Amino acid sequence: MTAREPLHRTPEEVAEDEEFFRWYGPWAPLDPAGVADLMSGFDRPWWIVGGWSIEAFTGAAREHEDVDLTLLACDLDAFRAHIGDRWNLWSNHGGTLRPFNDRFPEVLDTSSQVWIRRSAADPWVVDLPITPDRDGLWTSKRDPDHVAPIEDVTWLAESGIRYLRPEITLLYKAALHRPKDDRDLAVTWPLLGGDARAWLRESVSRLYPDHAWLARMA
Repeated sequence: MTAREPLHRTPEEVAEDEEFFRWYGPWAPLDPAGVADLMSGFDRPWWIVGGWSIEAFTGAAREHEDVDLTLLACDLDAFRAHIGDRWNLWSNHGGTLRPFNDRFPEVLDTSSQVWIRRSAADPWVVDLPITPDRDGLWTSKRDPDHVAPIEDVTWLAESGIRYLRPEITLLYKAALHRPKDDRDLAVTWPLLGGDARAWLRESVSRLYPDHAWLARMA
């Protein structure tokens, strides 16, 4: 098995992670195959975003801190029914956690996240950033005017797992601009087609006109 590229983190990121573990507990994330098992039988669209979506597109393996599963906000009730009592779901908004269960059937905010673990004694296994929707259409958190059918913003890997298109993943990463995001741009940019490159360059220029990535995408 090919060794994974180590995850490069700044001292500030390391300190932030240590503080997270102190308050919320550790992560032992599933891989995409594990997510597929979790979602087996779920009849609504779901897909993987973040670093794993870059790895699926490029084949360039690196370490991952978590796995980012997403689905439309309008499908949250169906997702909670699918999970049942197999796992504990927690709504996370700005560091506030509340169970997402029969007692609290609404998430704290539909633009936030749901975290998943077996129990309070177990590590977190999935981070689910909720995707806003407009009449069942995918809506970008970075650019609310970008509304599209899910099929237009995702792609299906040979494994049968659906992923966010790499240029859209990179636009999300541009806002964060961490060392791992710079790395993901470097391995992805040479593989993007002309239309994807043009879209990403225009989007970053419009949303983040002073971004350091623009020189690398010239």
